[in-house]
Amino acid sequence: MGLLQKKSHICIMISAIDILYKGIIIGIVVSAPLGPVGVLCIQRTLNKGRWYGFVTGIGATFSDLLYALLTGYGMSFVADFLSKHILYLQIFGSILLMIFGIYTFRSNPTKSIRPTSPNKGTYLHNLLTAFMLTLSNPLIIFLFIGLFARFGFLSNNINIFENMTGYAGIAIGAVLWWFLITFAVNKVRKHFDVRGIWIINRIIGAIVVIVSIVALILTFTGKSIY
Repeated sequence: MGLLQKKSHICIMISAIDILYKGIIIGIVVSAPLGPVGVLCIQRTLNKGRWYGFVTGIGATFSDLLYALLTGYGMSFVADFLSKHILYLQIFGSILLMIFGIYTFRSNPTKSIRPTSPNKGTYLHNLLTAFMLTLSNPLIIFLFIGLFARFGFLSNNINIFENMTGYAGIAIGAVLWWFLITFAVNKVRKHFDVRGIWIINRIIGAIVVIVSIVALILTFTGKSIY
């Protein structure tokens, strides 16, 4: 009995690590494109300091996590349907991801630049404004649907621990992205301009498109990169 319990615990840990990894990737993919909140994060990093930019990203993370929870628990009601049509859903997720990457590549995030206030405000104020700005875009739910389908995220046979681990992974991925982008922008602040924002966004868009194409190819050939 002890051996069976030990094997069960090992299986749970392996499954939790797998879903944590998937969650981290999803958190990064959702956060990386420089939409209005991404540009705001960079602006605040340049004008107010790195940690003001970072807490702006944290505010966006809270909003993204809320939408992730809504998406995940909404999809749980149709778990049987999802499990029976996983191949089609993976194809759908890859196509949706490709469309998102193309949109990111073609978009011009510098249009989101707005005049900055000379008043830095508190960290809490910067966090809340980023939270509300991200919350005002419910279309992100469709991106989560595509990503959840593509990664086979949160299937109907996982336990509460694995479930929470997945959402924790999304938060970790998002926070990691905001930490790295604010660190990088702060390091090159003297040489960073609007063209830098545009270049970063095109690189991110191109990477997302390439990954989605590879995922589609591997799906059709019966293989997986995840």
